[in-house]
Parts: sequence; C-alpha cells; structure tokens
Amino acid sequence: MKSTFKLTIASIALMGLAACAAPNNSSSPANSERHMDKETALQAYHWRLFATAGKDGQPAPAIAGAGGEQVTLNFTDKMMSVDNLCNVLGSGYTLKGSSISFTSPVSTMKMCADPELMRNEQAVGKLLPTATTWSMSKADSAPNNPAPVLTLSFKDGTQWRLKGEPTATTRYGSEPTRVFLEVAAQREACSHPLMPNYQCLKVREIQYNDSGVKTHLGEWMYYYGDIEGYTHTPGVRNVLRINRYELKNVPADASSKADVLDMVVESEQIGK
Repeated sequence: MKSTFKLTIASIALMGLAACAAPNNSSSPANSERHMDKETALQAYHWRLFATAGKDGQPAPAIAGAGGEQVTLNFTDKMMSVDNLCNVLGSGYTLKGSSISFTSPVSTMKMCADPELMRNEQAVGKLLPTATTWSMSKADSAPNNPAPVLTLSFKDGTQWRLKGEPTATTRYGSEPTRVFLEVAAQREACSHPLMPNYQCLKVREIQYNDSGVKTHLGEWMYYYGDIEGYTHTPGVRNVLRINRYELKNVPADASSKADVLDMVVESEQIGK
C-alpha cells in the first residue's frame, strides 16, 4: 500500500521565502550604522515567537504552532515567511526607521486536520498587516553570547516578542547551493570507518527544469552522517530540498559539506 504527498516546484516557490541571507559587511554612514546592523540581522536569524502581550501590556496566551513548535518568522530581502503553522505564509515587508509594515500574506493551500492550528494561522494572517513598529535588543539570559530579541508592535496595542536563532547561512558563513535529494524508504548497512554496524541513508540527486519536470536522476549512493533538520522514518521515501554549505578548514577525515533540510518536497509511504 502506498500513500504519496507531492508539492510541485511552482508551489514550493512560496516556501522558498524561508531561506535567509547572511549579514553583509558593507559600510554605511556612521549615523545609520547601528540601524543597518539591526536591519541586516533580521535576515541572519530565525525569529521564534516566545511571548505575546495584550493591549494592556499583560501577558497574553501564546500562539501555538504545529506539533508544539514555535511560530517562526524568517526574513529575506524584502520578503518574510511564517513557518510552523498549517501553511507557510509569505509577505512583503518595508522598514523605515523603527516603523515596519507587512503586505497581506499569501499562503500555500494545504488543509489541516487541527482546527485550532487553522484558527491560529488565520489570526496571524490578519494581525501581521497591522504591524506598526519593530525594535531589537539582546536577551539578558546569556551575557557572553546573548541572543537578540525582536519586538513587533501592532495597531491594537498587542506585541510579539521573538527570540533569534542563527540561520544555517549565518552559522556556516556562506551562501548555500540548492540540491534535491531522494531518500530511499529504508536505511542499509554500510561500512563506516568509525561506527560498526552503521545504517546509512540511501540517496540519489534529482535535477528539475524551470517547469518542475525531472530532468536527471543520479545514481543511488550511501549517505554517511546526517542531514541537519531531517529525521528519517523507516518505510517512507522522501524527496528533500537541501541547502548545501561548503565548509572550510575541516579535518581530513571529515566531510567538506554540510546539508541542511530546507523542506520535504515529496513523501511516499511504502507499505506492505
């Protein structure tokens, strides 16, 4: 028995908004340098919603994300996406000093079985275009390496507080290459120099044209190590969109690449 979930290449274009750019080192006038640092920092972090406040400034119920994950905002060049709801929401944004505005979000069209998650998604979609101001500060909990905190204020007086988590581009210090990998349903025994009885993922690379049609299937090969952000479920074949980072100054016996899951494009349950 098989069940398959697929996304077309056209439909995943919206989801690509979640890719974040690394901060740049371009110079700026002294009187705007601090603001530019904060503006580029928007793109250097995943912003995870950890606290909300109501119109009276008192803590308000948290907006729950899918599977207990925090609702997360990701910024690219003038585009923003919201993850960990039922669908991915995408919006343009504009900054002017401490002011911020979002366009009305567009969404992928997946239906979710969880009605609360759908309600939360609708609430987020309505609230974002009413954003008025933004500010960034450093958390007090880790003075040696404090995570930044983004505060968004809205017209009705409510606020969001979001904690920054460095993106893979920020952590690895380079822009990634986009790769599609098909992962076979079952792991297989492979020879690992450091781990006896190791079970490798079995993968092959897929290439698509601009219309989303597969143009090339690579040879199956063993994948040693892990794909960051991906947990394999036995019996499920997946096609993954991967961000691949080139690593520098790695030991001779270590991989020179780091693969980070961007999204699952296709998933198929291989049953009995």
